[in-house]
Amino acid sequence: MPESESTETTGKPFLKDGEAKIKCRDVDIFYAEKQAIKKVSVDIGSNEVTAFIGPSGCGKSTFIRAINRMNDTIPICSTRGSVTIDGEEIYHPGVDTVELRARVGMVFQKPNPFPKSIYNNVAYGPKIHGIARTKDELDEIVQSSLEKAGLWKEVKDNLNHIGTALSGGQQQRLCIARAIAVQPNIILMDEPCSALDPIATARIEELIHELGSQYSIVIVTHSMQQAARVSKRTAFFHLGKLIECDETEKIFTMPGHKLTEDYITGRFG
Repeated sequence: MPESESTETTGKPFLKDGEAKIKCRDVDIFYAEKQAIKKVSVDIGSNEVTAFIGPSGCGKSTFIRAINRMNDTIPICSTRGSVTIDGEEIYHPGVDTVELRARVGMVFQKPNPFPKSIYNNVAYGPKIHGIARTKDELDEIVQSSLEKAGLWKEVKDNLNHIGTALSGGQQQRLCIARAIAVQPNIILMDEPCSALDPIATARIEELIHELGSQYSIVIVTHSMQQAARVSKRTAFFHLGKLIECDETEKIFTMPGHKLTEDYITGRFG
């Protein structure tokens, strides 16, 4: 079989023992009868940024949503295979998906702050999950989360102002603060900069780089330049399959698969 047609994943999709936060094995995802993800097996490292790249419609967003079972909210969507976080199978029938989604935060393509104050946007999760027992503890979580999201200095005097009145880039950082506030150890980001201007994008990228040492971050991006700037490892998807996964520098300088090379050099996509 020619290399360009091979279905075998190339590169280094698996990590050494103790390095992987998330292990996905033989993951298939269907929308009714249509298969969107085909036998994907890959590890996501602890406290590092992993980028998912590939042409539109290749399954990147569908796959990332398997990591916190967001696909469960789509009635016609079904998932097969294994996804473990710290060795725990997240598709076990006894898993509490509300608790899982607190541990695995998500930031979406379009900023989606609640129509509440800046303070309550961040405080909402810790309140419902019982993380803060007192007002002082809640205040501390809100400040810490906004600081980590690089937003505290800009909003500290306006915490009672509505979050939806912020600029697009500030709204996205507020959404990142909201995800951080429930003390996750994984953050999924589905094209978090696609609706932002270049200045806001640069700020979010800087933030992702800073947070990468504290959280396992997976970012879906249509921008190969962004993947090269923010990630340690990159996974290339095509037609629902994982074609190649390796160190980001290796993917962009010496890809091991012709499909990867063709994509990053602009021959298709």
